[in-house]
Amino acid sequence: MHLNPYMIIGSAIVGLLVGLTGAGGGALMTPMLILIFGVTPSSAISSDLVAAVLMRPFGAAVHLRKGTVNMRLVGFMVLGSVPMAFLGSYLLHVLGAGGAADQTNVEIALGSALLLGAAAMVIRYVLDRRSGQQRLGTITDVEVRPLRTIAIGAVGGLIVGLTSVGSGSLMIVLLLFVYPLIGANKLVGTDLTQAVPLTAAAALGALAFGHVVFAVTASVAIGSVPAVLIGSFLSSRAPDRFVRPVITFVIFASGLKYVGVPTTALGIILAAVAVGGLAFWLLRARPWEHRPAAAQASAGAPARAPVTVPSETHAGPGHADGPPGSDNRQPAAGID
Repeated sequence: MHLNPYMIIGSAIVGLLVGLTGAGGGALMTPMLILIFGVTPSSAISSDLVAAVLMRPFGAAVHLRKGTVNMRLVGFMVLGSVPMAFLGSYLLHVLGAGGAADQTNVEIALGSALLLGAAAMVIRYVLDRRSGQQRLGTITDVEVRPLRTIAIGAVGGLIVGLTSVGSGSLMIVLLLFVYPLIGANKLVGTDLTQAVPLTAAAALGALAFGHVVFAVTASVAIGSVPAVLIGSFLSSRAPDRFVRPVITFVIFASGLKYVGVPTTALGIILAAVAVGGLAFWLLRARPWEHRPAAAQASAGAPARAPVTVPSETHAGPGHADGPPGSDNRQPAAGID
Protein backbone atom coordinates (compact mmCIF):
# COMPACT_ATOMS: atom_id res chain seq x y z
CA MET A 1 0.00 0.00 0.00
CA HIS A 2 1.51 3.30 -1.15
CA LEU A 3 0.54 6.55 0.61
CA ASN A 4 0.42 9.73 -1.47
CA PRO A 5 1.76 12.75 0.49
CA TYR A 6 0.05 15.25 -1.81
CA MET A 7 -3.24 13.44 -1.37
CA ILE A 8 -2.74 13.66 2.41
CA ILE A 9 -2.22 17.44 2.19
CA GLY A 10 -5.30 17.92 0.02
CA SER A 11 -7.36 15.75 2.35
CA ALA A 12 -6.24 17.84 5.31
CA ILE A 13 -7.52 21.02 3.62
CA VAL A 14 -10.88 19.41 2.89
CA GLY A 15 -11.08 17.96 6.40
CA LEU A 16 -10.54 21.41 7.90
CA LEU A 17 -13.42 22.80 5.85
CA VAL A 18 -15.65 19.91 6.91
CA GLY A 19 -14.90 20.57 10.56
CA LEU A 20 -15.51 24.31 10.17
CA THR A 21 -18.74 24.18 8.17
CA GLY A 22 -20.07 20.62 8.15
CA ALA A 23 -20.01 20.65 4.35
CA GLY A 24 -17.60 19.83 1.58
CA GLY A 25 -16.64 16.23 2.38
CA GLY A 26 -17.80 14.37 -0.70
CA ALA A 27 -18.37 17.54 -2.71
CA LEU A 28 -14.70 18.51 -2.43
CA MET A 29 -12.88 15.27 -1.63
CA THR A 30 -14.25 13.16 -4.48
CA PRO A 31 -13.60 15.79 -7.20
CA MET A 32 -10.07 16.24 -5.85
CA LEU A 33 -9.40 12.50 -6.08
CA ILE A 34 -10.75 12.28 -9.63
CA LEU A 35 -9.54 15.53 -11.21
CA ILE A 36 -6.16 15.90 -9.53
CA PHE A 37 -5.03 12.37 -8.69
CA GLY A 38 -6.71 10.45 -11.53
CA VAL A 39 -8.75 8.04 -9.41
CA THR A 40 -11.71 6.52 -11.29
CA PRO A 41 -15.10 7.93 -10.19
CA SER A 42 -16.50 4.73 -8.67
CA SER A 43 -13.25 4.02 -6.79
CA ALA A 44 -13.01 7.63 -5.58
CA ILE A 45 -16.59 7.58 -4.30
CA SER A 46 -16.18 4.23 -2.52
CA SER A 47 -12.80 5.14 -0.98
CA ASP A 48 -14.05 8.54 0.14
CA LEU A 49 -17.06 6.98 1.88
CA VAL A 50 -14.88 4.54 3.82
CA ALA A 51 -12.50 7.35 4.86
CA ALA A 52 -15.47 9.49 5.97
CA VAL A 53 -16.41 6.81 8.52
CA LEU A 54 -13.11 7.54 10.24
CA MET A 55 -13.23 11.32 9.76
CA ARG A 56 -16.71 12.47 10.80
CA PRO A 57 -17.03 10.87 14.26
CA PHE A 58 -14.23 13.11 15.56
CA GLY A 59 -16.06 16.27 14.54
CA ALA A 60 -19.36 14.91 15.86
CA ALA A 61 -17.78 14.11 19.24
CA VAL A 62 -16.60 17.70 19.65
CA HIS A 63 -20.08 19.09 18.96
CA LEU A 64 -21.78 16.53 21.20
CA ARG A 65 -19.56 17.72 24.01
CA LYS A 66 -20.49 21.35 23.27
CA GLY A 67 -24.22 20.54 23.22
CA THR A 68 -24.77 21.76 19.64
CA VAL A 69 -26.45 18.55 18.43
CA ASN A 70 -30.22 17.97 18.23
CA MET A 71 -30.53 14.21 18.69
CA ARG A 72 -34.20 14.12 17.64
CA LEU A 73 -33.27 15.59 14.27
CA VAL A 74 -30.45 13.09 13.97
CA GLY A 75 -32.74 10.16 14.79
CA PHE A 76 -35.40 11.03 12.20
CA MET A 77 -32.82 11.72 9.50
CA VAL A 78 -31.12 8.38 10.12
CA LEU A 79 -34.45 6.57 9.70
CA GLY A 80 -34.59 7.79 6.13
CA SER A 81 -30.92 7.98 5.20
CA VAL A 82 -29.48 4.61 6.24
CA PRO A 83 -31.74 2.34 4.12
CA MET A 84 -31.47 4.64 1.11
CA ALA A 85 -27.69 4.76 1.42
CA PHE A 86 -27.55 0.99 0.91
CA LEU A 87 -29.78 1.38 -2.13
CA GLY A 88 -27.54 4.12 -3.52
CA SER A 89 -24.44 1.97 -3.10
CA TYR A 90 -26.13 -0.82 -5.00
CA LEU A 91 -27.13 1.57 -7.81
CA LEU A 92 -23.54 2.79 -7.97
CA HIS A 93 -22.45 -0.83 -8.42
CA VAL A 94 -24.98 -1.30 -11.23
CA LEU A 95 -24.17 1.97 -13.02
CA GLY A 96 -20.42 2.18 -12.53
CA ALA A 97 -19.11 -1.35 -12.71
CA GLY A 98 -18.73 -1.40 -16.49
CA GLY A 99 -16.78 0.54 -19.06
CA ALA A 100 -16.46 4.15 -20.09
CA ALA A 101 -20.19 4.63 -20.69
CA ASP A 102 -21.01 3.56 -17.13
CA GLN A 103 -18.31 5.80 -15.69
CA THR A 104 -19.86 8.69 -17.63
CA ASN A 105 -23.20 7.93 -15.99
CA VAL A 106 -21.57 8.13 -12.56
CA GLU A 107 -19.90 11.45 -13.43
CA ILE A 108 -23.18 12.95 -14.66
CA ALA A 109 -24.95 11.85 -11.48
CA LEU A 110 -22.17 13.33 -9.37
CA GLY A 111 -22.19 16.61 -11.29
CA SER A 112 -25.97 16.91 -11.01
CA ALA A 113 -25.79 16.44 -7.23
CA LEU A 114 -23.08 19.09 -6.95
CA LEU A 115 -24.98 21.63 -9.05
CA LEU A 116 -28.13 20.98 -7.04
CA GLY A 117 -26.30 21.68 -3.79
CA ALA A 118 -24.68 24.85 -5.13
CA ALA A 119 -27.98 26.18 -6.50
CA ALA A 120 -29.75 25.47 -3.21
CA MET A 121 -27.10 27.38 -1.26
CA VAL A 122 -27.45 30.43 -3.53
CA ILE A 123 -31.27 30.36 -3.40
CA ARG A 124 -31.26 30.09 0.38
CA TYR A 125 -28.92 33.08 0.63
CA VAL A 126 -31.08 35.21 -1.69
CA LEU A 127 -34.25 34.35 0.23
CA ASP A 128 -32.61 35.26 3.52
CA ARG A 129 -31.40 38.59 2.14
CA ARG A 130 -34.85 39.52 0.84
CA SER A 131 -36.66 38.60 4.03
CA GLY A 132 -34.02 40.09 6.31
CA GLN A 133 -34.13 36.85 8.26
CA GLN A 134 -31.58 36.40 10.99
CA ARG A 135 -30.53 32.87 11.92
CA LEU A 136 -30.20 33.40 15.65
CA GLY A 137 -32.12 30.43 17.04
CA THR A 138 -30.49 27.90 19.29
CA ILE A 139 -30.53 24.18 18.79
CA THR A 140 -33.14 23.79 21.56
CA ASP A 141 -35.60 26.10 19.76
CA VAL A 142 -36.17 23.63 16.90
CA GLU A 143 -39.67 22.20 16.54
CA VAL A 144 -38.91 18.89 14.84
CA ARG A 145 -41.02 17.99 11.78
CA PRO A 146 -40.70 14.19 11.56
CA LEU A 147 -42.01 13.49 8.04
CA ARG A 148 -40.02 16.26 6.37
CA THR A 149 -36.91 15.32 8.31
CA ILE A 150 -37.21 11.65 7.32
CA ALA A 151 -37.68 12.74 3.69
CA ILE A 152 -34.51 14.82 3.89
CA GLY A 153 -32.64 11.80 5.20
CA ALA A 154 -34.04 9.55 2.46
CA VAL A 155 -33.12 11.92 -0.39
CA GLY A 156 -29.70 12.65 1.06
CA GLY A 157 -28.99 8.99 1.78
CA LEU A 158 -29.75 7.94 -1.79
CA ILE A 159 -27.49 10.65 -3.23
CA VAL A 160 -24.72 9.91 -0.74
CA GLY A 161 -24.74 6.21 -1.54
CA LEU A 162 -24.71 6.93 -5.27
CA THR A 163 -22.19 9.80 -5.40
CA SER A 164 -20.70 10.23 -1.86
CA VAL A 165 -21.98 13.84 -2.05
CA GLY A 166 -24.67 15.17 0.27
CA SER A 167 -23.86 13.96 3.77
CA GLY A 168 -22.68 17.50 4.52
CA SER A 169 -23.25 19.99 1.71
CA LEU A 170 -26.64 18.86 0.43
CA MET A 171 -28.09 17.74 3.76
CA ILE A 172 -27.28 20.97 5.56
CA VAL A 173 -28.88 22.97 2.73
CA LEU A 174 -32.08 20.91 2.96
CA LEU A 175 -32.10 21.37 6.73
CA LEU A 176 -31.79 25.12 6.32
CA PHE A 177 -34.86 25.13 4.08
CA VAL A 178 -36.99 23.12 6.54
CA TYR A 179 -35.66 24.88 9.67
CA PRO A 180 -34.98 28.42 8.42
CA LEU A 181 -34.53 30.11 11.80
CA ILE A 182 -31.45 28.11 12.74
CA GLY A 183 -28.08 29.53 11.81
CA ALA A 184 -25.76 27.48 9.64
CA ASN A 185 -23.19 27.23 12.42
CA LYS A 186 -25.83 25.85 14.77
CA LEU A 187 -26.56 23.07 12.29
CA VAL A 188 -22.93 22.02 11.84
CA GLY A 189 -22.98 19.79 14.92
CA THR A 190 -26.28 18.14 13.99
CA ASP A 191 -25.16 17.65 10.41
CA LEU A 192 -21.84 16.08 11.37
CA THR A 193 -23.55 13.75 13.83
CA GLN A 194 -26.24 12.49 11.43
CA ALA A 195 -23.53 11.93 8.83
CA VAL A 196 -21.82 9.30 11.01
CA PRO A 197 -24.41 6.49 10.62
CA LEU A 198 -25.21 7.67 7.09
CA THR A 199 -21.63 7.40 5.84
CA ALA A 200 -21.19 4.15 7.77
CA ALA A 201 -24.15 2.60 5.92
CA ALA A 202 -22.92 3.92 2.57
CA ALA A 203 -19.39 2.67 3.33
CA LEU A 204 -20.68 -0.82 4.10
CA GLY A 205 -22.46 -0.78 0.78
CA ALA A 206 -19.28 0.45 -0.91
CA LEU A 207 -17.28 -2.38 0.64
CA ALA A 208 -19.88 -4.88 -0.54
CA PHE A 209 -20.57 -3.50 -4.03
CA GLY A 210 -17.92 -0.88 -4.72
CA HIS A 211 -14.28 -0.60 -5.66
CA VAL A 212 -12.46 0.59 -2.53
CA VAL A 213 -8.77 1.45 -3.03
CA PHE A 214 -7.28 1.13 0.44
CA ALA A 215 -4.18 3.19 -0.38
CA VAL A 216 -6.47 6.10 -1.32
CA THR A 217 -8.62 5.52 1.78
CA ALA A 218 -5.57 5.53 4.07
CA SER A 219 -4.15 8.71 2.52
CA VAL A 220 -7.48 10.51 2.86
CA ALA A 221 -7.97 9.37 6.46
CA ILE A 222 -4.45 10.34 7.57
CA GLY A 223 -4.87 13.86 6.23
CA SER A 224 -8.51 14.51 7.10
CA VAL A 225 -8.94 13.11 10.63
CA PRO A 226 -6.61 15.56 12.48
CA ALA A 227 -7.82 18.44 10.31
CA VAL A 228 -11.53 17.82 10.93
CA LEU A 229 -10.82 17.66 14.65
CA ILE A 230 -9.14 21.08 14.54
CA GLY A 231 -11.89 22.52 12.36
CA SER A 232 -14.58 21.29 14.74
CA PHE A 233 -12.89 23.02 17.67
CA LEU A 234 -12.84 26.26 15.64
CA SER A 235 -16.35 25.90 14.19
CA SER A 236 -17.99 28.14 16.77
CA ARG A 237 -15.73 31.00 15.57
CA ALA A 238 -15.78 30.12 11.88
CA PRO A 239 -16.35 33.10 9.50
CA ASP A 240 -19.29 31.39 7.84
CA ARG A 241 -19.99 34.33 5.52
CA PHE A 242 -16.55 33.86 3.96
CA VAL A 243 -16.15 30.07 3.99
CA ARG A 244 -19.50 29.11 2.49
CA PRO A 245 -19.17 31.22 -0.69
CA VAL A 246 -15.83 29.52 -1.37
CA ILE A 247 -17.34 26.06 -0.87
CA THR A 248 -20.30 26.98 -3.09
CA PHE A 249 -17.93 28.15 -5.81
CA VAL A 250 -15.87 24.94 -5.70
CA ILE A 251 -18.99 22.77 -5.70
CA PHE A 252 -20.33 24.70 -8.70
CA ALA A 253 -17.04 24.34 -10.60
CA SER A 254 -16.82 20.61 -9.94
CA GLY A 255 -20.44 20.09 -10.99
CA LEU A 256 -19.92 21.85 -14.30
CA LYS A 257 -16.83 19.75 -14.98
CA TYR A 258 -18.64 16.48 -14.31
CA VAL A 259 -21.68 17.21 -16.47
CA GLY A 260 -19.37 17.68 -19.45
CA VAL A 261 -18.66 21.42 -19.78
CA PRO A 262 -15.48 21.85 -21.89
CA THR A 263 -12.38 23.17 -20.14
CA THR A 264 -12.28 26.52 -22.03
CA ALA A 265 -15.96 27.21 -21.43
CA LEU A 266 -15.54 26.16 -17.79
CA GLY A 267 -12.73 28.69 -17.30
CA ILE A 268 -14.80 31.49 -18.86
CA ILE A 269 -17.85 30.66 -16.73
CA LEU A 270 -15.87 30.49 -13.50
CA ALA A 271 -14.04 33.74 -14.25
CA ALA A 272 -17.38 35.47 -14.93
CA VAL A 273 -18.89 34.10 -11.72
CA ALA A 274 -15.84 35.17 -9.69
CA VAL A 275 -15.86 38.70 -11.13
CA GLY A 276 -19.62 38.97 -10.67
CA GLY A 277 -19.39 37.79 -7.07
CA LEU A 278 -16.62 40.25 -6.31
CA ALA A 279 -18.58 43.11 -7.88
CA PHE A 280 -21.69 42.15 -5.88
CA TRP A 281 -19.69 42.12 -2.65
CA LEU A 282 -18.15 45.53 -3.41
CA LEU A 283 -21.54 47.07 -4.15
CA ARG A 284 -23.11 45.60 -1.02
CA ALA A 285 -20.26 46.06 1.47
CA ARG A 286 -18.87 49.37 0.07
CA PRO A 287 -15.58 49.04 1.98
CA TRP A 288 -14.40 52.46 0.78
CA GLU A 289 -17.17 54.13 2.80
CA HIS A 290 -15.92 52.71 6.08
CA ARG A 291 -12.48 54.33 5.91
CA PRO A 292 -13.56 57.96 6.56
CA ALA A 293 -15.63 56.80 9.52
CA ALA A 294 -12.67 54.91 10.92
CA ALA A 295 -10.43 57.94 10.45
CA GLN A 296 -12.95 60.16 12.21
CA ALA A 297 -13.17 57.72 15.08
CA SER A 298 -9.39 57.61 15.43
CA ALA A 299 -9.19 61.40 15.43
CA GLY A 300 -11.24 61.50 18.60
CA ALA A 301 -14.86 61.71 19.62
CA PRO A 302 -16.58 65.13 19.87
CA ALA A 303 -16.45 66.85 23.22
CA ARG A 304 -19.08 65.79 25.65
CA ALA A 305 -21.47 68.21 27.27
CA PRO A 306 -20.35 69.35 30.76
CA VAL A 307 -21.86 67.46 33.63
CA THR A 308 -23.58 69.64 36.23
CA VAL A 309 -22.60 68.79 39.81
CA PRO A 310 -24.81 70.05 42.64
CA SER A 311 -23.27 72.89 44.65
CA GLU A 312 -22.35 72.47 48.30
CA THR A 313 -24.77 75.24 49.22
CA HIS A 314 -27.67 73.11 47.99
CA ALA A 315 -26.53 69.94 49.70
CA GLY A 316 -28.13 69.05 52.96
CA PRO A 317 -26.26 68.35 56.16
CA GLY A 318 -24.07 65.29 55.91
CA HIS A 319 -23.98 65.27 52.08
CA ALA A 320 -21.38 67.89 51.19
CA ASP A 321 -18.05 66.14 50.90
CA GLY A 322 -18.21 62.97 52.87
CA PRO A 323 -19.84 59.63 52.43
CA PRO A 324 -23.53 59.18 53.10
CA GLY A 325 -24.40 59.45 56.78
CA SER A 326 -21.29 61.45 57.75
CA ASP A 327 -21.42 64.96 59.31
CA ASN A 328 -18.81 67.33 57.85
CA ARG A 329 -19.78 70.47 59.82
CA GLN A 330 -16.88 72.09 61.75
CA PRO A 331 -17.31 72.78 65.45
CA ALA A 332 -17.66 76.42 66.55
CA ALA A 333 -14.45 78.19 67.57
CA GLY A 334 -13.69 78.39 71.27
CA ILE A 335 -16.18 75.69 72.29
CA ASP A 336 -14.80 72.63 73.97
